[in-house]
Amino acid sequence: MSTSETSRFVRLRVEMVLEITDPAALSGTALESIAAEYGEQGGESAEERTRAETAVREDGAEALASLVDPFDLVSEVPGVELAQASWSSETVDYDPDDPDAWDLDDEDDEEDGEDDEADFGNDAEGGVRVPHNG
Repeated sequence: MSTSETSRFVRLRVEMVLEITDPAALSGTALESIAAEYGEQGGESAEERTRAETAVREDGAEALASLVDPFDLVSEVPGVELAQASWSSETVDYDPDDPDAWDLDDEDDEEDGEDDEADFGNDAEGGVRVPHNG
C-alpha cells in the first residue's frame, strides 16, 4: 500500500507574505498577549517574559509569530485534530509588483520526487487554484 492509502496524517504547508501596516498595533497586541500568558510581572517566568517582550518590541516578525496559533487555524475544521505544529516568521525582501516574487517552484516540496499537491487547475496568473471555504 502507498503512504496515501495507509496514513491518516496530512502535512499542510501554508506560506504567506504579510505586510505589517501598523508596527505599533502589532507589537502592542503581542505585548498584551504576552501579559495575558505570563500573568503578573515578577513571577517565576519573569526572565522568559522579559525576553519575549523585548523580541516583539524589536522585531515585527517575532510579534507576528507570537500571535499566530496553528491550532486556531484548524480548530473549527470538522473531522481533524492538530497532531503537531511548528511555525516561524522572518522579515523578507518582497516586491508585490515583481511577477517572480512568488515562485513556489523554488521550494524543495518534492523531497521524495513525487508531486503531492492536488491539481485544481491554474488561475489567470498561472498559479494553482485551490478550492477553499473563505
